[in-house]
Amino acid sequence: MVKRPTIKDIAAAAGVSKGAVSLALNGRPGVSEATRARVLEVASSLGYRPSATARALSSASADAVGLVLVRPPRALGDEAFFFQLIAGMQSEMSSALLLQVVASRDEEISLYQRWWAEHRVDGVFLVDLLVDDPRVALMSSLGMPAVVVGGAGHHGALASVWADDYAAMTSVVEYLVSLGHRRIARVAGLPSLLHTVRRDQAFLSSVVDGVIVGGDYTAEAGAAATRALLGSGEPPSAIVYDNDVMAVAGVEVAAEMGVGVPSQLSIVAWDDSVLCQHGRLTALSRDTFAFGARAARALLAVMGGALPSDVEDVLPELVVRGSTSAPGRVLQRGAPPRNPVD
Repeated sequence: MVKRPTIKDIAAAAGVSKGAVSLALNGRPGVSEATRARVLEVASSLGYRPSATARALSSASADAVGLVLVRPPRALGDEAFFFQLIAGMQSEMSSALLLQVVASRDEEISLYQRWWAEHRVDGVFLVDLLVDDPRVALMSSLGMPAVVVGGAGHHGALASVWADDYAAMTSVVEYLVSLGHRRIARVAGLPSLLHTVRRDQAFLSSVVDGVIVGGDYTAEAGAAATRALLGSGEPPSAIVYDNDVMAVAGVEVAAEMGVGVPSQLSIVAWDDSVLCQHGRLTALSRDTFAFGARAARALLAVMGGALPSDVEDVLPELVVRGSTSAPGRVLQRGAPPRNPVD
């Protein structure tokens, strides 16, 4: 456990009395602005935060929880999953949800350390868990209440709310194989993420003739991967995409290349959305709003002093629509298409 700096440490480093430090930190009169600024600077550099006991005695609370996303800001705007997740989180909390989008994992970690030092939040949600995630150890060392959203088994002593990505991917592949598909491709998400690894493992263990192409959840990545797969010497008869945005882009590329969906290519999207519903795409569906609400309840429990829990969410359900069929189906000449996708 990291040793917490004390008022005495700040006083020694700033060259003032403990009383002056207390006045400066609490915004009270009695010290000059220069002294106040020096004390606050030293406190921040030492990573000072009032103890839980002191906060309780003064009824102090940040009245906010944090969520940091490592994403290009433009890409985040396309991900309906996070909007539903955040809405579910907020529905269970009276505290404000402090959302920050950063460009790298290092920036994310620095932000947690600053929030901890400044007592900006009372707890945090951790998303997009890595296989070996430094944030898990960081939260434990800081003593910051946290809930890992996803990633059971890799979250240390932190609370976790998760769904079984392995079982969900297996169900998708089994469905496609039951239709007669053998050459199946997967357009995956970021390879550093634990859920990507779990889905990759399930896919490779379930498909005899499978191929995985990496993506980053953007339409551009989905389009590029689809174009490469369909232009190869052995194009797949089915593609599973790691989100709805890449799947919709895949449908558009297939149309450009004259490949019929689902007559020549079946498409499945991970995480159902309005895009999938209006586009008639077969997709894995779950109540993301409820998932976010469960995560919020878990964080509230930890913030209230409860022991961290490990909660498994319901398994996503495959909703079959018009983007999947048996391979090689040919529409009868003159017959209307089964759905808007084809």
